[in-house]
Amino acid sequence: MSALFEPYTLRSLTIPNRIWMAPMCQYSAEGTGPDAGVPNDWHFTHYASRAVGGTGLVLVEATGVSPEGRISAADLGIWNDRQVEAFRRITAFLASHGTVPGIQLAHAGRKASTGRPWAGGGPVAVDDPEGWRPVGPSAVAYDEGHTVPAELGTDDIRRIVGEFADAARRALDAGFQVAEIHGAHGYLIGEFLSPESNRRTDAYGGSFENRTRFALEVVDAVRAVWPEELPLFFRISATDWLTENPEDPREGWTPDETVLFARELLARGVDLLDVSTGGLAPRASIPVEPNYQVPFAERVRTETGLPVAAVGLITDPVQAEKILTEGSADAVLIGREMLRDPYFARNASRALDGDIELPLPYGYAV
Repeated sequence: MSALFEPYTLRSLTIPNRIWMAPMCQYSAEGTGPDAGVPNDWHFTHYASRAVGGTGLVLVEATGVSPEGRISAADLGIWNDRQVEAFRRITAFLASHGTVPGIQLAHAGRKASTGRPWAGGGPVAVDDPEGWRPVGPSAVAYDEGHTVPAELGTDDIRRIVGEFADAARRALDAGFQVAEIHGAHGYLIGEFLSPESNRRTDAYGGSFENRTRFALEVVDAVRAVWPEELPLFFRISATDWLTENPEDPREGWTPDETVLFARELLARGVDLLDVSTGGLAPRASIPVEPNYQVPFAERVRTETGLPVAAVGLITDPVQAEKILTEGSADAVLIGREMLRDPYFARNASRALDGDIELPLPYGYAV
C-alpha cells in the first residue's frame, strides 16, 4: 500500500491518510464590523472542496486569537462566538466526508496590520479603519515602512497567553479536532524565538531558555485546555536563514536550536512539529527548491523522536511518497499545489494505487 494512504494515529485521533492541507491565508474575511474575522461562503467552499478531494487533514489558515493578532484585517479570527458558530458549518462538512478539521491559532506580532497581497500587501497605517499598532517582543520594526511595534510588557504577554488558551477552547467548541500553534514565519512567537527580533533583557530575552519562554507558556496554556485525547501541533521555522549565511551579519534562530526546542515541545505534550523555515527577516537569502525544507523535518524526527510533517514545494505524488518512505517525515503538508489542485489526494491515489474513499455522488466516476 502507498505510504501516503496509510492512516495515521495521534493520541485517540486517526487521520485517514498522510496528505494534509497546509494552512494558507485567504484574506477573504470582513475586516471590520460584526462579521470581522468570520468565515464566509468563500471559506466554506475553499475548505469543503479539499475534503471532497480526499485530503486527510485540513489545517485552516492562520486564525487570529485576537483582532490585533491578525496579519491583515481580512484574516479569520476566533475570539468571539459569532466566529465559532460560522466555523461549525465548515468543520461539520469536513468531518462528514472523513477529513479531520484542524486550525492554526496565530498572533502576527510585528508583522500585523498589512493589506491583502493582491492590493500590494504592504503595511496599513495605524489610523486606517483596517489598521492598528502592531506589538512585538521589542520595539523593532519588521522592515522599512512598517510600523514600529509596541514592546510587550509582562502583563501583555500573560494576556496573550490567555488569548491563545481561550482560542483553543473556542476551536474545540467549533468542532476542530487538531489545534496547531503558529510559531513560524516571523509572527509573534517566532519573533520571541529569534535574537534578530527579540532584543529584550528580561526573562523573555537573551538566552535560549528566555527566548523560548513565551512559546512554551503558550503551549502549556493550550495543552491545559485542549482535550487529552486530541493532538496538538506546533509550526516552526527551523531556521530564519540568517546564521547559515556567512555574508549576513544578523544572528537568527538556528536548526540546532530547533532540535533543542523540539525536545521541550515533546516533553510538554506537543504531538507533531510542522516544520517550515524563513519569514522572520526581510531580505534573507533562502535557497528555495523542491524539498528544501525536508532535511530540517527529518533531523527533528531522527534526533528527538517527535513526529513531523514536511512542507515546501511538494508538488508531485511520487515526490511526496518518497519523503515518507525514506523516513524524512510522518506526513506531508501540501500548500500551493493544493490551491492549484483541490483533488491532489484523489489524483495521487490514482498515480500510486492508493486506497481512498470517494463521495457517493462521485463513486460511479472511478
